[in-house]
Amino acid sequence: MDQLIQLYLCIKQYFNKIAVLRIITYKKNKTMKKTIVLTLLLAGFSGLTQAQSIRLGVKGGINYANQNGTEITVTNDNYDSEAITSYHAGLVAEVKLLEGFAIQPELLYSTQGASYKYAGEEFKNELGYLSIPVIAKIYLSKSLSLELGPQASFLMNQRKNVDFKDSKTFEFAAVGGLGLNITKSLFIQARYGLGLTEASKNADIKNSTFQISAGILF
Repeated sequence: MDQLIQLYLCIKQYFNKIAVLRIITYKKNKTMKKTIVLTLLLAGFSGLTQAQSIRLGVKGGINYANQNGTEITVTNDNYDSEAITSYHAGLVAEVKLLEGFAIQPELLYSTQGASYKYAGEEFKNELGYLSIPVIAKIYLSKSLSLELGPQASFLMNQRKNVDFKDSKTFEFAAVGGLGLNITKSLFIQARYGLGLTEASKNADIKNSTFQISAGILF
């Protein structure tokens, strides 16, 4: 009887430790997300007091999105992923700090994901994110700019016709590309975003997106 009680106490202690570890891990992940978002917001708006000019605008365009990884599986079967065409749209602000340098924070709704094929069947997994890129614009000429920066994204919705593994609600990515001012107000952009964190909770899958945009600054 005493041995059973000791065994019960040991099992209870083991599961208590697991629960504590899960709570600590959850809090660390939550803190990391808050830190990243806060850093992006500070980077986007820290130069407002020193800005030579601030212009607001809107932009939108198409995404050519895919998911890359080594564990793209469904029901233990390997699926081949192919890119999907989707869209993005939202608000932008250009904060000019120097003659040839500006910061451009954006707030976008962007759909990403991939199409999967296996044994002649095709399935589509589409993820809708609220994305917050903070872009450093380095002007190579009066109209052409090099654009680089980080991007934090929050999963808003998921449309799928196959039971994929759970998607993560937060994604961090690096983005880079070129921008071209056609007129004083009208601009176009080409940008590539590479996910640095996994898009799935249970698989090594990361988003990659090529975007073509057009927008207006007021």
